[in-house]
Amino acid sequence: MKCNGIDTASGNHLGLSFSEVIESVEDVLAPGEPSVYVAPGFIDLQVNGFSGVDYNEPDAPHEEIARSIHVMFSAGVTRFFPTVITGSPDRMAGALRNLAAARERLPEGAAMEAFHVEGPFISPEDGPRGAHPREWVRAPDLDEFHRLQVAAEGLIRLITVSPEWPDSARFIEQLVREGVTVSIGHTKADARQIDEAVSAGATLSTHLGNGAHAVLSRHPNYIFDQLAEDRLAASFIVDGIHLGHAFLQTAIRAKGAERTILVTDAVQPAGCAPGFYAMAGLPVELSPDGSVRLRENGRLAGSALMMDRAISNVMKMAGVSLRDAITMATRNPARIGRVASRMRGLAPGERADIVRFRREEDGSIRVIETWMGGRRVFG
Repeated sequence: MKCNGIDTASGNHLGLSFSEVIESVEDVLAPGEPSVYVAPGFIDLQVNGFSGVDYNEPDAPHEEIARSIHVMFSAGVTRFFPTVITGSPDRMAGALRNLAAARERLPEGAAMEAFHVEGPFISPEDGPRGAHPREWVRAPDLDEFHRLQVAAEGLIRLITVSPEWPDSARFIEQLVREGVTVSIGHTKADARQIDEAVSAGATLSTHLGNGAHAVLSRHPNYIFDQLAEDRLAASFIVDGIHLGHAFLQTAIRAKGAERTILVTDAVQPAGCAPGFYAMAGLPVELSPDGSVRLRENGRLAGSALMMDRAISNVMKMAGVSLRDAITMATRNPARIGRVASRMRGLAPGERADIVRFRREEDGSIRVIETWMGGRRVFG
């Protein structure tokens, strides 16, 4: 297979030859269309559901999961982490077991790179807990994690934990030893607890700026503590709803382009019309303004964001370059999520996960073609 376009990293016109992996990358002497770019396929580390499908449902039909993945391909996503949130032990294990079976069975299953478990070992307090059900929040338990990992067939590679619990550092240290990336999130942890978590091996902050109290002391607070910690990367939901321009700009300046990751935190109604849906069994509503909220209390409950829109938004809201925005959706999540053969960008030997897109007059991007592992999956 072959494709070409402007390289978002160098600005050069490139021609790519590939099968399952990229075989050659060469400068093109006769440039193609001036507004068509080529980049590594996008990676999303936090997807709770998509296109009418809730990945937290233990009986989500595999055919519907496949359909939702195809919609993600249209947004340039080639690898993602289905995300299971706080729930009963049986429900969480059932959802992970179903996702693992779908990954094995479906031709599109390879797009489900690994799984993200967001909870249940998070803060029980209103605000930091976010939309997670209080009744199922619990303290870190290594035995329970191992039961979930068995249900997931060893595919849990990312977990969000609050280090406010006693012995959290020991729990984090063991998970890191087992090859799991640990992220701090949905927390009210103090500076000491955050430092202990990072020293134990935590490397990411989950959707920083969200899953927090509505009102915080000016300083110290757990958002500043994580922003100032250079050993932590941070993910952000850039839908224009979860974060304001000023915070986003400040946070990205603190983390730098190399430690900033774009996630959608998408839930069932992402890619759907406004209306009533569910997230992990909780009734939610997608409003015409694009927000997804719990019907019970109006709290934000994930997003309806798609990754191509997140890239467009971060350029507009934070003033970052196209090159940096693409890095935030490709190489950075590959590094933090330990996505093999995806950390060097468009280079020979890397997986042939490739997206071609057009840069529109308003600066946004529109995906034209997507390949996953050398197979054309959209276009």
